[in-house]
Amino acid sequence: MKELKYILLLICVPLAVYIVFSIMQPENFGSLNSILMLIQQCLLPSLAAFGFYFIITMGLFDFSIGANIVLSGIFGVMLSRSMGYAGLILGSLVCSAAIGFLNGIIYTRLRIPSIIVTVGLLMIYECFGKFLSSESVLSLDKSYRMLGSAPQNIIVSAAAMFVAIFLLKYSRIGTYIRAIGNNENIARNMGIKVDRYKVIGFLICGLFAGITAILTVSYSSSVAAQLRMSSMDRNFTPIMGCFVGLALKKYINPIIAIFIGEFTISLLINGLMTNGIDSTLQKVITGSFLLIIVSFTSYKNKARVVK
Repeated sequence: MKELKYILLLICVPLAVYIVFSIMQPENFGSLNSILMLIQQCLLPSLAAFGFYFIITMGLFDFSIGANIVLSGIFGVMLSRSMGYAGLILGSLVCSAAIGFLNGIIYTRLRIPSIIVTVGLLMIYECFGKFLSSESVLSLDKSYRMLGSAPQNIIVSAAAMFVAIFLLKYSRIGTYIRAIGNNENIARNMGIKVDRYKVIGFLICGLFAGITAILTVSYSSSVAAQLRMSSMDRNFTPIMGCFVGLALKKYINPIIAIFIGEFTISLLINGLMTNGIDSTLQKVITGSFLLIIVSFTSYKNKARVVK
């Protein structure tokens, strides 16, 4: 009951933003179709953020998520040409899971910060994607784009969201990952195989990147290899959503908080864009908005500690 109260309070944030932009741009924000469009736009970063949360809650980072999405999309599109939907889905998921597993193994073996490991691997994955795709742009056949539109993309995303909630809150994996995030040394002394669950966390992160890749190529109908760390741009919106989840995890389920946070970010970006705000200023406003939300919740947490 208490969690529902905080969910309703959190929903008031995007609702307030929506009302403001509805008054300013009623033709763009005054209909149910606009809400449906905004929900669909926030699905992709939300899916990536769901997986990323299993990493960040342990104090780790994975900056190769964007490269994973691109490479898995390339692999899925290539296999779809010979195996149809099975190739698209299995190809993307197998590739993304392999990348996540490899990230975890290399990180736990090298014992160097996860940021350094994943940035280095990011460049390798980008080069491999360029080598793998003989065409500059790989197009997905029209017959296999169904998952890129409503209601299919919403159904897939909702199912993935429930899986993330179950894994995090009700499974042994989620319990151990949270324990490692709270105190790694205590978790190790309790008998938790810390390195094993760090690898599992990276694997889960990879699998959600694969689901994101499937919906991304289905929506855009194509995928192109990226170089010079340009795939890193895909990381930042999911990271912002994860910060919201981390800030509010004491109040509500972080996966739910991530989705509402990503929807708010998507709403804010679209509202600023339709009002002709410069892209640079959009990022400043969005970043400032995120800092206000996170700072407010941090202040509330400190106030509780003082009491």
